[in-house]
Amino acid sequence: MLHGRVPGRDFLLELYVVGDALRIEVTDTYGERLPELQESVEDAETGRGLVLVEALADRWGVAPGRSPRKTVRAEVVVRAAPEPGGSCSGVGGGLLQGPRG
Repeated sequence: MLHGRVPGRDFLLELYVVGDALRIEVTDTYGERLPELQESVEDAETGRGLVLVEALADRWGVAPGRSPRKTVRAEVVVRAAPEPGGSCSGVGGGLLQGPRG
C-alpha cells in the first residue's frame, strides 16, 4: 500500500495492488452528499471526476465514511503487455457496482 497527503488539501490518496488490479482510493471530507455519475456540462468547472473514473476503471464505487468523509474507489486490472505484433484489449469498467457489461 502506498498512501499520501497533499499539504493544504484535506484528502487521502491510497494505492493498493489487489491480485491483478491496482486499486485507487481517494477519501475526502466533502461528504455531505455522495457523488453520482452524471452527464458533464460543457462549460461546468466541476463534475467530471466520475466521468473519468467510469471511462478508465474496470470497477468503481463510492462509500460513505465517518461524517463528513466519503471514499471513491476504482480498480484497474493490470493486463500483460501484448506480444510483438499482437493486439491489446481496451479497459472496461463499474467497483463494487460490478463489472461493466
